[in-house]
Amino acid sequence: MAGPLKVVAAMSGGVDSAVAAARAVEAGHDVTGIHLALSRNPASYRSGARGCCTLEDAHDARRAADVIGIPFYVWDLSERFHEDVVVDFMDEYAAGRTPNPCLRCNEKIKFAAVLDRAIGLGFDAVATGHYARLRVAADGEVELHRAEDDGKDQSYVLGVLTQDQLRHSLFPLGDTPKSQVRQEAERRGLRVADKPDSHDICFVSDGDNAGWLREKLGERAPNHGGDIVDDASGEVLGHHDGTYAFTIGQRKGLRLGRPAADGKPRFVLDIEPVSGTVKVGPRAALRVGRLEASHARWCGAAPGRLMGTVQLRAHGSEHRAVVTADGDHVDVELIDPAEGIAPGQSAVVYDGTRVVGSATISATHPAGSR
Repeated sequence: MAGPLKVVAAMSGGVDSAVAAARAVEAGHDVTGIHLALSRNPASYRSGARGCCTLEDAHDARRAADVIGIPFYVWDLSERFHEDVVVDFMDEYAAGRTPNPCLRCNEKIKFAAVLDRAIGLGFDAVATGHYARLRVAADGEVELHRAEDDGKDQSYVLGVLTQDQLRHSLFPLGDTPKSQVRQEAERRGLRVADKPDSHDICFVSDGDNAGWLREKLGERAPNHGGDIVDDASGEVLGHHDGTYAFTIGQRKGLRLGRPAADGKPRFVLDIEPVSGTVKVGPRAALRVGRLEASHARWCGAAPGRLMGTVQLRAHGSEHRAVVTADGDHVDVELIDPAEGIAPGQSAVVYDGTRVVGSATISATHPAGSR
């Protein structure tokens, strides 16, 4: 998109989105700031200056908009956020999977609900404080690339965006290190310049995912209680109060009472929510060589067969892989095996720095198997 645009700047109340909005104004766009009210009861979500869901965040966003000199509104998307992100998070854990609610929020809320509303109101684009870059290829396709600052790159959680959504998106911070963004915020007189970043799931107030799930799911069948068993021998090693408290690759909090015969730690290898069984075993058993995935979302054309890389966690490393897309089914052969990968996680596919798309892992296969 060329020339001045009518832009909605999504302002979370943090430093990144505030500077992104200011840069959009500086670029000559007609900018309106909006804050997303995502909690039906803000006090029940995050507390403190964590940059997402609190009343304090809404006030910080409004003050930043005043300093920048742009109109500001609050859009209430709490019902949709609850259904599309919070309930999905609970359902996935109840089913023994490990979801990433940030990807779901970007897919369903920030770049679907918000963009749809913005376009309906006559806006051209949505600007956010995500650290990622957009480039226009020779054929006119808008490409999503990793940010200049590898340490802050957020392209993984944007891997759900389609070509149409990318055409209506702006990421003004993609070429700037985070330290410079904070310095810029201070120069602009934005009070959020030193506000801490948010790292945990926004709707879990204290970062205790297992405790939050236990409270929300309670004795919801079939996840209330079960056995922790040795994967190799089938021996019952302990008991638990709910499968939702475990993730594949977990080591801490198993409370088994006695060590393995070789004295080495055990890890969660598998979760069976119907029977309530959690299987544990040695770290070597966590090595994954092949993934199957579904619910693919491509940033452009589907890749067919690609020799590239995949990232399997928001802050994880890249793994060289051969990715084959056939309709909605995606097969990933990992040249570099990964550890502790669970169904429900997202596999985001890269070709160099370019994000090709993403899919949700449905099955994993041990390294060395076919």
